[in-house]
Amino acid sequence: MRRLMVARRMVVVFLTGLILAGVGGWASGWFKPEETVVTELAPGVFFRKTQWKPEFIGCNQGWIIFEDFVLVIEASFPNQGEELIKEIRKTTDKPIRYVFDTHYHGDHADGNPIFIKQGASAIASEPSRELFHTKGIAGFQQAQKDKAKEYGSLKYGYPHLYFPKKLVIEDATQHVELIHFGHGHTAGDAVAWLPKQGILFTGDACVNGAFNYTGDGNTASWIGILTEMQKLPVKRICPGHGEMSDASLLATQRRYFVELRQAIGDAIAKRKSLDEIKNTIDLPFYEEWAGVSVRERVENIEFVYKELTQKK
Repeated sequence: MRRLMVARRMVVVFLTGLILAGVGGWASGWFKPEETVVTELAPGVFFRKTQWKPEFIGCNQGWIIFEDFVLVIEASFPNQGEELIKEIRKTTDKPIRYVFDTHYHGDHADGNPIFIKQGASAIASEPSRELFHTKGIAGFQQAQKDKAKEYGSLKYGYPHLYFPKKLVIEDATQHVELIHFGHGHTAGDAVAWLPKQGILFTGDACVNGAFNYTGDGNTASWIGILTEMQKLPVKRICPGHGEMSDASLLATQRRYFVELRQAIGDAIAKRKSLDEIKNTIDLPFYEEWAGVSVRERVENIEFVYKELTQKK
């Protein structure tokens, strides 16, 4: 485990009216897919839930205000990195020292150059290093062609610091643990855990709704990662996409992969073809959770089918 230490100073931690408003809003359905909402979850701990309808604009983000600096969670796309800085400046004038990428995907890390220009260092897990240097840079270069106005002449922002399993950033005001549990959504998935507040920023290892992408994943290992996360005393989940939730979201996300693998495995045992499976698979709970039929996530069905048939 690596540890970053800064000067210590005593602070009083207290609940704010904003966190209570945030909880009430979430419980009553105040947050909507069309809205981008910033909530202070605890003193100096912020969550930015981004809209995904009618336009997907990027991943959810967060920031944590330490005694002398700010830690950003998720760079998102470059334009959303710029938007986040505007929000941060409404809460503090302290320098942004670190930006943590939960994984290499462009909607989580392509905004790194925006924060690097601010003097920040990008951080990611060691298992994600190769992905940044291959798929990450390739995707960024393609985006420079497809979204020239946004990406322009930006230079790809590789992480400056990679940690193997765990990195702790702390002072007298905040304590954050960046943890790599294993191969889930990608080989380099990592989360930000705030044990004092019971807040977990999960990246895309856990999302709230029909956002799962399995193309870089390992669903068997992913289930194990979610099981490990469930051992943490989590009070609040800040997912990579969708609304914030409580610890029950980890169980819901895990259930999706468990039941998807079971249903496809049973169908394979009955010698059903992939096309038959795609046309008949049914997970009612998934539609209740995600708002769409499990059959609409064709790529996930195909991916799990490939995983299970390759094993055999």
